[in-house]
Amino acid sequence: MASAGSGDWQVTVAAPAAFPGDLGPVVTRREPSDQCELRTVPVRMASRIHVMTYRRGLRALLDEPWDVVHCWEEPYVLAAAQIARGVGGRAMLVYSSFQNIDKRYPWPFSALERYSMRRAAGWIAFGRSVEAALAGRSGYADRAHVVIPFGVDPSRFSPNAGDARELKRHLGWAADGPPVVGFLGRFIEAKGLPLLLRALDDLHGRGIPWRALFVGGGSWEPNLHAFAARHPGLVHVVTGVSHDEVPAYLRAMDVLCAPSQTTPGWREQFGRMIVEAFACGTPVISSDSGELPHVVGDAGVVVDERSPAGWTAALERVLSDPAMRQSLGARGRARAEGEFAWSVVGRRHLEFFHRLLDA
Repeated sequence: MASAGSGDWQVTVAAPAAFPGDLGPVVTRREPSDQCELRTVPVRMASRIHVMTYRRGLRALLDEPWDVVHCWEEPYVLAAAQIARGVGGRAMLVYSSFQNIDKRYPWPFSALERYSMRRAAGWIAFGRSVEAALAGRSGYADRAHVVIPFGVDPSRFSPNAGDARELKRHLGWAADGPPVVGFLGRFIEAKGLPLLLRALDDLHGRGIPWRALFVGGGSWEPNLHAFAARHPGLVHVVTGVSHDEVPAYLRAMDVLCAPSQTTPGWREQFGRMIVEAFACGTPVISSDSGELPHVVGDAGVVVDERSPAGWTAALERVLSDPAMRQSLGARGRARAEGEFAWSVVGRRHLEFFHRLLDA
């Protein structure tokens, strides 16, 4: 936003100094290319996001003469209501949401959501499925909104054949061996790992060669190691990977799989690994859970999330056709640059903020 609004907007970012991320602690840091001011605010109860609150410094920060306060908190959590209270009527308050299921929250979260949205000038949906879930909801329906996706840095996530070869050598694989099927994310059942392993077993039984690379962490890690033991030399399970290391692993994959499975209380909200794979020129096969089909568009292969046969067929088609992989990689890279690049995402945020201020 600071780059896109240079000369027109002054951007200040406030965030916790540290936060317990899914795969390990996330430490807030300033990037050399950042053009915005960064301030950190201590938080309480960071491991319980629904009741997390900001500590000393928040009130003084919100008392400054902002035109827009963009709150990247779900409106139903305690921190969102805390920010709504601190902003008062001095600035336009805008929330962002990844919530793509129209849930009815128990008290006090239902009350927090109503309180936050009464004070909001608008809200941003991080996808079409989020808009579909929230646009008709009380408190949201009468507020301006826009759909803006999550983003990726296409200069950091970019194709690099030499990097891919080096990573494969690091894993003990030949650079010119069978295609590598990749997975990146949480090792949990809802991410579709049982379906993916079944498809790989089917292909192996039919003599179709592959190697598999699983990057992430979670409760399903022992199952992945058991799978690797059944396919010696063909499977690597890698944990403890920092976000800075992710591009190298994505480049080493010949196809990234995102086989997420909808549950009664969850469906895929975005799929950041997909836009990062796109930016690296890595082909993508995705399920149709939640927001994934909207993220993939026509730049990848979308498969019925409940179809094992469909996943086996899609993998066979992509693994056996190098020209198809090359075409998908190019289409993904173009989609990342045109739709998901942070420069594009930042500009669209500022256009929405201008719309609210000019109303």
